[in-house]
Amino acid sequence: MPAYAFEALDAEGATQKGVIEADTAKAARGLLRGRSLVPLEVRAVSSGESPGSAANPVLFRRAVFNATNLAIWTRQLAGLVGSGLTLERALTALAEEADNEQQNHLIAALRAEVNAGSSFGKALSRFPREFSDIYVAVVSAGEQSGHLGAVLERLADDLEERQALNAKLLAATLYPAIVTVAAIVIVLLLMTYVVPQVANVFAGTKRALPMLTVVMLGLSNFLRSWGIPLLVALGLAFAALRFSLRNPAFRERFDARWLTLPLIGRLSRGYNAARFAGTLAMLAGAGVPILKALQAAAETLGNRAMRADALDMLVLVREGAPLASALAQKKRFPGLLGMFARLGEQTGQLAAMLQRAANQLSAEVQRRALQFATLLEPLLIVGMGLVVMLIVLAVLLPIIQLNQWVR
Repeated sequence: MPAYAFEALDAEGATQKGVIEADTAKAARGLLRGRSLVPLEVRAVSSGESPGSAANPVLFRRAVFNATNLAIWTRQLAGLVGSGLTLERALTALAEEADNEQQNHLIAALRAEVNAGSSFGKALSRFPREFSDIYVAVVSAGEQSGHLGAVLERLADDLEERQALNAKLLAATLYPAIVTVAAIVIVLLLMTYVVPQVANVFAGTKRALPMLTVVMLGLSNFLRSWGIPLLVALGLAFAALRFSLRNPAFRERFDARWLTLPLIGRLSRGYNAARFAGTLAMLAGAGVPILKALQAAAETLGNRAMRADALDMLVLVREGAPLASALAQKKRFPGLLGMFARLGEQTGQLAAMLQRAANQLSAEVQRRALQFATLLEPLLIVGMGLVVMLIVLAVLLPIIQLNQWVR
């Protein structure tokens, strides 16, 4: 039965909003009048869009569930379904406890799809902005296996672990980024405002300025004359790079070079491998066929070079090669992943071994990121101090020289 978002007036003239299920919009208005409400607007909650946001342009729509809310909602749904409630009753309870109107509309639309006879996975697939293909695949597998509650618990665990990893990586890089931006702003201010004052003060003197001061004045003049054109050129170069990255072949070559960088490349390789292994473990544990699981896990890889390797592995596995053998042929994936895959295939516990590999790779990425941030912070502070010291010396040396000349 379709769902309709409505806006109506009650007997006291107050505006009421919500979602109602009916066969047609006319029937929905009749149901509202039966509740002593005067319908002002009745709109079908269409598939494939976030309910409650049709009045906004598509460009400015935001997802109803962010990463945190989606993990919490999945955990709540898993608890309700695992406790024995039917899916329809669980969705009804969650709709009543929704944090905002948009979430209420979305959950009500899902409930309407389920009541109309659709599977829960198919209902989720009608809202791709909210639920990824992997999310839908895992839920569909849980429905088919009859263990939806357990699968939802595993899915919630995966969402929370992925969010925790992203949060730790962000925390590790946030402070160095702030220090870098502050250092650049301070240095530019000193070079474009303070150093030129030195030139004005000593412009009338006929004595030669110290070499350091001459160099700083030259850099200052360059920044004042060419700073804006240089900034525009950098902006155009960045825009050109972003445009070029839309080309699949260029993006794959760029990502392949990115993986060869000394430290950042290793972090990127570990992060992508951990995400690939975790997704593959979750899908395999939920009963998704290995070929479909590999296809879905490959799509989670942000690095296009590693994604191409994963798709090549899919071809090898389809042709009959073991997963461990296919992984061993792709050197961009850490050898640890291939080793655990081989153990999993030998023991019949592929999902558990892949999850263990994902946990170890995630821990390694976190450790290296924290080490990098710990080392980078003092280096940035020392570097900023040296640059500021050179600028201060460039300002003070002519003053000291003039003072000695006066004496």
